Amino acid sequence: MNLGVDWEQVRRERARLVILRALAEQLNGSLDSSILEEVLPLSAIREDQPWIREQLKYLEKMDAIKLTVSESIMIATLTKRGRRHIDRDIAIEGVTRPPMLGE
Repeated sequence: MNLGVDWEQVRRERARLVILRALAEQLNGSLDSSILEEVLPLSAIREDQPWIREQLKYLEKMDAIKLTVSESIMIATLTKRGRRHIDRDIAIEGVTRPPMLGE
């Protein structure tokens, strides 16, 4: 039975929020894609590097992060717009909205 919910889309949107939160926790707001590959499973999201890169590219397209490629590693850096999403000041399409404090 399908209730009309695209669970794969829900999963991608949740992973994007996890990525933004992980970046927000860093002093410099940056992490490389190999570290994110280790962070996502902590939220029950186990995907390969190409899938993670696809999510990073989406976040860059939405101006939530800036990507820098160094050899075969992507380095993601949180932008002001990404930070505003984490702080619930704005909502970025395709990224799960963070819960309010106390939720």
